[in-house]
Amino acid sequence: MEGFCPLASGSKGNALYFGTKKTKILIDAGLSGKIIEKKLNELQISIDEIQAILITHEHIDHIAGLKTLAIKKKIPILANSATAKEILSFLGEYPKFKIFTTDERFIFGDIEILPFTVQHDAIDPVAFTLCSKGIKTGICTDLGFPTSLVANRLKKCDFLYIEANHEPSMVHACARPDLYKTRVLGRNGHLSNEACGQLLQTVFHDELKHIHLAHLSQECNSPTVALKVIHEHIGKSVDISVAPQDKLATAVYF
Repeated sequence: MEGFCPLASGSKGNALYFGTKKTKILIDAGLSGKIIEKKLNELQISIDEIQAILITHEHIDHIAGLKTLAIKKKIPILANSATAKEILSFLGEYPKFKIFTTDERFIFGDIEILPFTVQHDAIDPVAFTLCSKGIKTGICTDLGFPTSLVANRLKKCDFLYIEANHEPSMVHACARPDLYKTRVLGRNGHLSNEACGQLLQTVFHDELKHIHLAHLSQECNSPTVALKVIHEHIGKSVDISVAPQDKLATAVYF
């Protein structure tokens, strides 16, 4: 498959497939290796075709599958050095790493990748843009605040996968502890529907083809609420879908 498809999105585990004619990678691996392999099979992709796993940060919902995929299957991990150290501590064994530098472009196969800094409570969290055949895809989740750097990096994307984690009023009303609420709502937490809408309004352009809303809280958000807020900011002139936790999201093809 030449294109992009979220395999799972949310606090129970995150993983995405991105592929060109020559290069096939995963972005994060926060599900078990067995489940990721099953989901790839639904796309008619073998796990043996995956050439690397690109990691945003070290939280368990983004790296849980590495013990199978990186150690047993020996798939290389692409990460910055600080995140690689945290992954090594989690794995307890030394996988094959390819280290990138945050905010510096690099090439993997026929994909140009730019990792850029986001605000989140991890050691050195990043988001990505991936370019191939003149097509630019932005992957941006797990951030509490959309900085001007984030907005600049996501401009002129053809496809966007972007966090719309929560509705603040639902966070305040939920039964979770205050510590959880403070974290989620903070500048190093997760992006609200409103903040996502404002960011999309900033980066929107006429050539934007599809937006995936990602990492929705199952308790403090809903697809209906998220879509309503986003449509208020950018209208309905672009296809928007919600990346679910439990099944494949809408695939986009290059």
